[in-house]
Amino acid sequence: MVIKVFLASASGSTAIKKKQQDVVGFLEALKVDYAQLDIACNEDNRMWMRENVPEEKKPANGIPLPPQIFNEEDYCGDYETFFDAKEDNAVYSFLGLPPPPGSKQAQAEDVEEEEEEEEEQEEEDLQSEEEEELRQLEEEEEAEAQEEEETE
Repeated sequence: MVIKVFLASASGSTAIKKKQQDVVGFLEALKVDYAQLDIACNEDNRMWMRENVPEEKKPANGIPLPPQIFNEEDYCGDYETFFDAKEDNAVYSFLGLPPPPGSKQAQAEDVEEEEEEEEEQEEEDLQSEEEEELRQLEEEEEAEAQEEEETE
């Protein structure tokens, strides 16, 4: 899986340049395999990006601005969603990649899995206790019924 980052090498906007640098720098720091696809010098890249950003994610004018991030053909998001994922330590989930062992996201997922397993175990234990109580009640009722039969 290759992460595709659509960028504009010849952007006049310093805000777009900073956002692009932020995304690329962060991916490099994480050692994520990615490809930079320039939409300023390559019309095919520009058209592909515009066609593959989901309608609900496009701005009012219909033209998405770089950076736009994809995992192969799957849309991940724009800079804002990338930034949010970065703040939440959820960049690997955002990118659709498994987190490397020992990363904050992997640790968080491990904690989530452990909590889910504990909840499942508690539910099983509770169900077993309820079944045991029910069995005891049935046995007590049977014993009482037998006692009543014997006394009659």
